[in-house]
Amino acid sequence: MLSILIAEPKDAELLAEVQKRTFDEDARRFQNKAEDGPPGYSSSSWQSEMMEKGLYYKLIADGHIIGGMIIFPSPDGQEYHLGRIFIDPLHQNRGFGQDVFHFLFSTFPNAHKWTLDTPSWAVRNHYFYKKLGFVQTAEVQIEESSITLIQYERTEQHSD
Repeated sequence: MLSILIAEPKDAELLAEVQKRTFDEDARRFQNKAEDGPPGYSSSSWQSEMMEKGLYYKLIADGHIIGGMIIFPSPDGQEYHLGRIFIDPLHQNRGFGQDVFHFLFSTFPNAHKWTLDTPSWAVRNHYFYKKLGFVQTAEVQIEESSITLIQYERTEQHSD
C-alpha cells in the first residue's frame, strides 16, 4: 500500500538518495552512463528548496520513503505542472505510478490542465504518460546538456 504525504525538511536527505538511485539507474539502462539526472537530483539542499517553492510529496511504502513528486500549481489553481516524479527502481512496476496520478487527479479536482516533461530517451515514461491521457505538445532542446525534453499536457473537462 502506498501513502502520499507532504515532505518535510527532515526528509530531504533521504529523498535526494532515492532520487539519485532512481535517475542513475535510468542513466545506466538507457544512456550508458554511470550517473546522470536533472538539476539538483542528488542534493538534499535542492530538495529542501523545492519544498518551499512547490508542493513536494513523499511516497511511502512499507514504512519507507520510496519516491517523491513535486507539483507547481499556477496562482489561479487552474494549471498544475509536475516538476518531477521518481520511484525507487526496487519499487517500480507495482502500480505505484498509477496510484500517484490517481492521487493527483483526485486531490486537485479543479485542475484544468496538467503539464510535465521527460527526456526523449525515457521511452517507458512516454508510454506511461500517454496511457494516462497526456498528449505530446512539444520537443525542447536543452543546449547546456544536449538533452531533448518532450513536453506533455493533459486537459480536464469540467462541467461548471
